[in-house]
Amino acid sequence: MMTVAEDKARSEVLKLYGNRLRLRVCGLFRDGDRLLMVRHRGINQSDTFWCPPGGGLQFGEATREGLTREFDEETGLKIVVGDMLFVNEFREPPLHALELFFDVQVISGTIRQGLDPEMSTDGQIIEEVRLMTFDEIKSYPPEEVHTLFQRCHSIEDVFALRGFLAS
Repeated sequence: MMTVAEDKARSEVLKLYGNRLRLRVCGLFRDGDRLLMVRHRGINQSDTFWCPPGGGLQFGEATREGLTREFDEETGLKIVVGDMLFVNEFREPPLHALELFFDVQVISGTIRQGLDPEMSTDGQIIEEVRLMTFDEIKSYPPEEVHTLFQRCHSIEDVFALRGFLAS
């Protein structure tokens, strides 16, 4: 059963992002054998969802600027955006997004749990930010991690993904 806070977060997510197509930018940051991941609530029915940092572009915002802003908001890290690696279509009705994934490098900052400025204070959905090994990521049930990890058997596979990925 969902707590009041979890229910509020889920309601806000659906109100803001449900039943419409959203364009997201996402960054893959690797530190040795670990990948930076953000745990959200309110995204799916299990109420735990791990994915790389990222978020929606604002109207008129350049793609790389949007990813830099999202990384700072969610993780506290300043980045340089590298190559675009792949596009993923995320479809878990009522959520639907096209996600542009980029390789990123951190240039400064310390990892911290950030905030989602689109959410109310008591409806925040970011619960944790940390570096995780590929084995840690794969230890979660498939519905609790981004679908890109179902296509991969190693962290190297994540960075080798190319083209358009449809769920």
